Amino acid sequence: MTSTADASSNHRDLRDDDRAPGDADPRDPDGGDDYRGLRAQLETLTTEAFRPELSEIDRLPTLEIARLMNGEDASVPAAVADRLPLVAEAIDAIAERMSRGGRLIYAGAGTAGRLGVLDASECPPTFNTDPAQVVGLIAGGPSAMVTSVEGAEDSRELAAADLDALALTADDTVVGVSASGRTPYAVGAVQHARARGALTVGLSCNADSALAAAADHGIEIVVGPELLTGSTRLKAGTAQKLVLNMLSTITMIRLGKTYGNLMVDVRASNEKLRARSRRIVALATGASDEEIESALAATDGEVKTAILTILGEVDAATAARLLDTSGGHLRAALRATHD
Repeated sequence: MTSTADASSNHRDLRDDDRAPGDADPRDPDGGDDYRGLRAQLETLTTEAFRPELSEIDRLPTLEIARLMNGEDASVPAAVADRLPLVAEAIDAIAERMSRGGRLIYAGAGTAGRLGVLDASECPPTFNTDPAQVVGLIAGGPSAMVTSVEGAEDSRELAAADLDALALTADDTVVGVSASGRTPYAVGAVQHARARGALTVGLSCNADSALAAAADHGIEIVVGPELLTGSTRLKAGTAQKLVLNMLSTITMIRLGKTYGNLMVDVRASNEKLRARSRRIVALATGASDEEIESALAATDGEVKTAILTILGEVDAATAARLLDTSGGHLRAALRATHD
């Protein structure tokens, strides 16, 4: 379910990933030692580092700025590649839980929260998942998708309450997402979920983060300082999007949502998807248009079932039963037709 968590608060402008519980508002001149302590913490984060060589970027021609930004972005895939073994370990653990009926739940604030909600929202149309199977929580609720919400990212308690509202189980996975790796909402979500026996993943863009330390699987994609100091929606946001793509997509592959690289669980709800369904059946089977139309009609438009009726030479009812027995894995169901 592409849901978001609710919070009733006034609005103000907040950066995505700045404060931990007990930290003063960094813009509060009366913050005293708390303010200075927080500032010192931020200065240790790679994602917050200042780059003096870019201090006059605003004086450059637009094309040169675009080239600089494109060059920065090009470094992100290599940083992700360095952590692929950790990503793969997390995916295998997520898939194992989800195969038992668990859910994949993202939790984050600001940009990180929006990326989680986006990834969750794309699973139902892509993989025909139940909307409640992949869930996106953002600190501050629906309004936080477009406007920062007072104090929401600073509350571990809010994260716990949002997860409790989902009736968290030990089969669920909670992925805390935070560029800094210290956002209280994300860290609190992971800590609360782990205490409830759920699997936890911490995705951040700084080394030795509190988020990674709190999780069963810590994934730290260190992309370095940003083009604009503190704007972690840039390289850090790109890195998080790439990893979230992997977590959901490869998990769905492991759950049998694809046949090879074909999205066989697509559900045709419009003309484009109906055309795509027929093309997928054709690519999987090599059958004629007439045979494809007949198979889709017999299976009420279910692409995976239609493929099985053609390749396994079984009727629709048998195909549905074999897929159910195989947990939705088309290759396993095909093997069963030859047993």
